[in-house]
Formats: sequence, C-alpha cells, structure tokens
Amino acid sequence: MKRIEEAFRAAKKNGRAAFIPYITAGDPNLEATVELVRALVRAGADVIELGVPFSDPIADGPTNQRAAERSLAAGTTLTGVLAAVEIIRRDLEIPIVLFTYANPVVRYGIDRFAEDASSAGIDGVLFTDVPAEEMTPFEEELSANSLDLIMLVTPTSDRRRMKAAARFGGGFLYLVSRTGVTGARQDLDAELASNVRAAHKASKMPVAVGFGISSPDQVARVAALADGVVVGSAIVSRIGAMGDCEELAEEVEKFAVDLATACKR
Repeated sequence: MKRIEEAFRAAKKNGRAAFIPYITAGDPNLEATVELVRALVRAGADVIELGVPFSDPIADGPTNQRAAERSLAAGTTLTGVLAAVEIIRRDLEIPIVLFTYANPVVRYGIDRFAEDASSAGIDGVLFTDVPAEEMTPFEEELSANSLDLIMLVTPTSDRRRMKAAARFGGGFLYLVSRTGVTGARQDLDAELASNVRAAHKASKMPVAVGFGISSPDQVARVAALADGVVVGSAIVSRIGAMGDCEELAEEVEKFAVDLATACKR
C-alpha cells in the first residue's frame, strides 16, 4: 500500500479527516522548509503538500504569490526542492505531495523529473495548470515511477470531468472549495456539501478539500464532509510575517496543532 493511501486509511480509522498542510518550498529558504515540515508532522499532519515556486503562479492568490517570490529570491530551484525532500526522508515517512505548475517540470524534463522525484521520496504530484485532456504524458511518467497523480476538480466540474480526473488520478481527489485562486476566506461555499458528494460519486478515492480554508472552525466543518482538509494560505501568511527567525517552526507548529485537532470528527 502506498503512503498516501495508508495515511487516509489511518485517519479514517482514528475518526478524523486527514490534515494536509501546504507550504511553499524555499520560503524563507530550503533549510527552514525542512524544519517546518518536521514541525507540521509534530503538530499532527497526515500528508504534506510542498509548493514548487514559479514566477507566474496564476492559480495562486497574493499570499502564495508572495511566498513564491520570496522562495525564488532565495534561489530555490526544483532540484533544490527535491534535495530538501531527500533530507526530510532521512527521518520522516509522512507522504509528501508536490504542488507545481507544469513549466518547471517540463523544463526539468518530465521523465527525468518523475525518476528524480520518486528517488527523492515524493509520493504524489499535483499540477495546477494541466487539464485532464493534456495530462497523459505526465501521468505515464509518474505511473512508471510509482508516483500518484493528484487531480484537481472544481465546483464547476461536471460529472464527466470528475470521472476523467478520477480515472487519471491516484492517491486522492483534490476538490477546490470554490472557484478562483488560493487564499484564506471568511466563509465556505454554500454548495460545498453537494460538491463533495458529487466528487465521492465520481471517484472511489478519498476526497480532500482545499483553497480558502483558514481557521479551525472551517477545518472542522470541512472535516465533517470530506476525507481530507488542505490548509495553505493561513500557514503561508504566518511564515511570510515571521520570516527567517528562530521561532518560526515553533510558532507554525502551535498554529497547526489547532488545525489538526479540528480534523477530529
């Protein structure tokens, strides 16, 4: 059984949704990223989502855009991100998913990327800007290297598109909570419950919900509906506010503990 599947099964067995925190790799630097991942695991993370910085992050809101800018300014590269994952893998078995745009992977070489990501210890890859119709070359290389392709579906995805995403995907189905870019929101989409039900009907995989989830209260409400909850911008904004300081990992861990606790059903 793959690590992502194991993580969701363990969370379900323990009466909780999987807690999936997102951070941008290399923000404020890759050394800090390694420590932040360790802190998030201590806080109760079930799966880690690492964002690969890109210069034109069209799916991201201002918070994650600024994080990508800081990461790139610090000299972060895809090669460096994979090297950081290798360090994390020395003492942690938590599933790690890369959240990336296609461009960095294409420049790296899709086949080479899949081989190196698998070797580094990556479990899955999520492409933010590749539709299912264009996913075949990515899916083939990832599958050949035992990597899960995490597919995105949105509130506007019809049943046919959801089924196509489920057919290509592995690990879990990532349901965007609302239309638009990433970023913390005050309210959840009124149609979220019906969207989660539709995703469950389209796929036998677990369904995780992300985009716009920022507080323990929102996490608890999503955890009652979905198999996993992704929290990104709320964590990333704290990293941006604190920068590269000694207390960074400790403070992020404190915040993440409350989010992880809220995943209990």
